[in-house]
Amino acid sequence: MRDLLRNTEIKLSFGIYVFLSVLAVGGAFLYDRRLLLPALLLCAVFTFIHMYCIYIRYKRISKMSADIDRILHGDDSIRFENYSEGDIGLLQSEIYKMTVRLREQQSKLTEDKIYLADSLADISHQIRTPLTSINILVSMLSEPDLTYEKREQLIHKLYGLLSRIDWLITALLKMSKLDAGTIKFHSEDISIRDLLEKACMPVRVPMELRGQELIIEAEGDISCDVAWSCEAIGNIVKNCMEHTPDGGKITVCGKRNTLFSEIVITDSGSGISKDDLPHIFERFYKGRTSEDKGGFGIGLALARMIVTGQNGTIKAENASGGGAVFIVRFYESTV
Repeated sequence: MRDLLRNTEIKLSFGIYVFLSVLAVGGAFLYDRRLLLPALLLCAVFTFIHMYCIYIRYKRISKMSADIDRILHGDDSIRFENYSEGDIGLLQSEIYKMTVRLREQQSKLTEDKIYLADSLADISHQIRTPLTSINILVSMLSEPDLTYEKREQLIHKLYGLLSRIDWLITALLKMSKLDAGTIKFHSEDISIRDLLEKACMPVRVPMELRGQELIIEAEGDISCDVAWSCEAIGNIVKNCMEHTPDGGKITVCGKRNTLFSEIVITDSGSGISKDDLPHIFERFYKGRTSEDKGGFGIGLALARMIVTGQNGTIKAENASGGGAVFIVRFYESTV
């Protein structure tokens, strides 16, 4: 009771009841002294019932406050069904919403921390290997009796490693922008052939050096962000080039129907193993053959982020006659 009266509102309510009781008892005494005892008992009963109801509500609110305090200190278990409907139902509903929101935010923060830690570990792992190679090459270049031909070979390797690191950092920056949602895709109409020609332009020279044949077949127009779509398709074609033997063939076909625009990329390589197929679009995932070729495992992941960001889909499978098949679709409307 002493704790209850520390509450200012309860103390005021109790004072008002006592004041009214005194007035009632005084009025009864002045009107008829025989009414003094019944009036006194009636006022005492009303005051007791009033204070008892306040006490019950005060205890329930105190319990709810204790539950909220436990949640704020890391305990995520609370049973709101213990609180009956009625007097504090509205408060219960609002606190329930707040609890759900806090749980969601805590879960999202935990996932973000794990994702950030994993990403930093992956990036560190990917950069460490070429940096180690660069250190070795630089130490070899410092040898005074190195021949001119050997020095040229080392510089060429050094240039290649620096280019790989530059490509990796550029790709990671693009992925981080896509993750953060700061990239806005701007659709424009372009013929599918022009899109495919632009996308394949960066890989034409290395394909010629490998003696590989590139076939582009396309018809119709497509509406997409040209620059980013070229980035996605170019990464897929580059992946096919790396997994196709010298003298092989890569075919890029595009067409459009009433529902979607489809781009199918096939190669004459060894195809994708069943173990790699479910993970091939995962970030930093490298299949058995990719590890041999020194890939970073982010080209296809970046391609998927770009395609799905434009209301599209992408999937990989093996062709019946051998080789890998990548199917990219840009839908005309939300599916």
